[in-house]
Amino acid sequence: MSESLEKTFLTWLYVPGDRPDVVAKALGSGADVVLVDLEDAVAPDRKAYALDATVELLADKHKTPVHVRVNALDGPLAEQEVRRLTPLPGLDALRLPKVHGPADLTLVQDWAVEVPPLYALLESATGVEHAYDIAAHHAVHGIALGEADLRADLGVTDAAGLAWVRGRAVVAARAAQLPPPPQSVYPDVRDTEGLARSCAEGRALGFLGRTAIHPRQLPVIEEAFRPTEAEVRAAEEIVCAAATDAGALALPDGRFVDAAVVAAARRTLRLARSSPSSSPSSSAL
Repeated sequence: MSESLEKTFLTWLYVPGDRPDVVAKALGSGADVVLVDLEDAVAPDRKAYALDATVELLADKHKTPVHVRVNALDGPLAEQEVRRLTPLPGLDALRLPKVHGPADLTLVQDWAVEVPPLYALLESATGVEHAYDIAAHHAVHGIALGEADLRADLGVTDAAGLAWVRGRAVVAARAAQLPPPPQSVYPDVRDTEGLARSCAEGRALGFLGRTAIHPRQLPVIEEAFRPTEAEVRAAEEIVCAAATDAGALALPDGRFVDAAVVAAARRTLRLARSSPSSSPSSSAL
């Protein structure tokens, strides 16, 4: 799919599927996407209830897009979850954990009553090795890393060990004409300064937006990834110059820019024009 056809999301808020009260509050939190989690956030003896509650939630369409993360595709629960969720009007997408290759996506398509947009999580060495093939699948609208599982699979003990993997995900998404991947969650919900620094590092690597586990993280993520006034002015200058010149062109300060730089400037302006999320309350959940 073309990146230009995909709405830009900056904030994705995870909520446990067995907590309908929390899900309801999340829908008013200001997150661009609410991610109802049936996997890691739900205890084994609550899985059936979580699915029933999510089916009830998705009987109606919601103003905020609702994505659902199902359980492991090679486990006993995912098939039933996909079959029950995919006909529902309130489901906007499925988030698939531990995708190892295109065969996993074909399996989900076979289970689905109607195939929704799929978002694939790369959480293993095998998944990273097949990153482009996964991203290029016609049903996939986005990819992301599941860094906690990746650390365990790779034996990585420091964030530096994920540098190549993060770059691989960004390149695979771009090569498949998908939006840039969002960053994985920052686990310390009280450390907003650390979250801001981490978001700045992720943005420099090419990530766009981030998944969150508490609404107090949303405004920090929003501010970190939305273009600054200086970036908007620079992009406007480039786009204005491109309106009168074709090919490589010179800016008033002597810099030369080409078509790729102009395209990036237009992406910056599209992101700046997109409506900012409303500021969520830190106590919303």
